[in-house]
Amino acid sequence: MEIPPVVIERLPLYARVLEALAQEGREVVSSQELGQRLGVTPAQIRKDLSYFGRFGKQGRGYNVQTLLSALRQILGLDRQWRMALVGVGRLGRAIVQYEGFAPQGFRIVHAFDADPRIVGQEVNGLTVRDVSELEEVLAREPVEIGIVAVPAVVAQEVIDRLVRAGVRAILNYAPIAARVPRGVQIRRVDPVLALQSMTYYLRQVSNAQAAK
Repeated sequence: MEIPPVVIERLPLYARVLEALAQEGREVVSSQELGQRLGVTPAQIRKDLSYFGRFGKQGRGYNVQTLLSALRQILGLDRQWRMALVGVGRLGRAIVQYEGFAPQGFRIVHAFDADPRIVGQEVNGLTVRDVSELEEVLAREPVEIGIVAVPAVVAQEVIDRLVRAGVRAILNYAPIAARVPRGVQIRRVDPVLALQSMTYYLRQVSNAQAAK
């Protein structure tokens, strides 16, 4: 059974809310409360979860720890994922120093850059390697995920090299529509695009107010 991508995208949100509930000491939660916290209808939550099995009991809700454990297993968050970062400029340094990765099982184990002024520096316990060593290092110490934080002009080349090195999931911060072969997952992180989509709605509000 093919699961819609939008369902997969919602699962981490469910897991995040369940983690918060677990920290609050909650043992049971209803689909109604989950929906209120996430802005999703209870029916949608039940439908999403039904793709993966039967959780909870009618009238009693979901056991928080049981459902959280199941979602973490479904999402592959019950193990450690090794990552390589390419690009250790201002953005790359912020990514390396971000403390939210490790608690969720994501660990940056390699950092690469092309700038000789940056190569050899230690950033958050990692020694930055020359990007020319990328294939050699990943052949010896492979990773599952690549993070690309390089200028747009070289981003596709870097992504191609990561794919050839066996990386099958890439988080791309460069503002390009990157191409990857079938079987490789890529996600683009572009805050400017997000801002531009929001300004569309802000403009509609401004236009409506001006028309009054």
